[in-house]
Amino acid sequence: MKIAIKRIDKTLALPEYKTNGAVGFDLSARITTEIPSGEMRLIPLNIVVKVPKGYGFFLFSRSSTPLKKGLIVANSVGVVDQDYSGEDDEIKLCVLNITKETVGVEKGERIAQGVIMKVERPDFVEVDKMSDKSRGGFGSTGQK
Repeated sequence: MKIAIKRIDKTLALPEYKTNGAVGFDLSARITTEIPSGEMRLIPLNIVVKVPKGYGFFLFSRSSTPLKKGLIVANSVGVVDQDYSGEDDEIKLCVLNITKETVGVEKGERIAQGVIMKVERPDFVEVDKMSDKSRGGFGSTGQK
């Protein structure tokens, strides 16, 4: 599969898989950004991507980012739709600073990882009653 990608700043590298077994590809910050303690900021990731039909593009923290930087993806996972691919539709990561200090992200710093996954769009069929027995509600499997 090939995916059309446009870099905004050509001095920064294209996304890349760092090992042969990597599922996610690294994404870098296009600009230097300061994130004050407890605040959220959008970090532009320097790319516009045409996600193929039947696939989704999902943004995650790199596994080391929360520990090393104290930044987490503000909405847990970023979802890039198939039709978010216009000329100016740069992918951005919304991060939350969970530290007590301002955190800096430098231009070119690997700050996120992207994963392309197959997705289904089912048709929803409304019913009046579900046929399965209730399990007991949220958190019920951990109760004695």
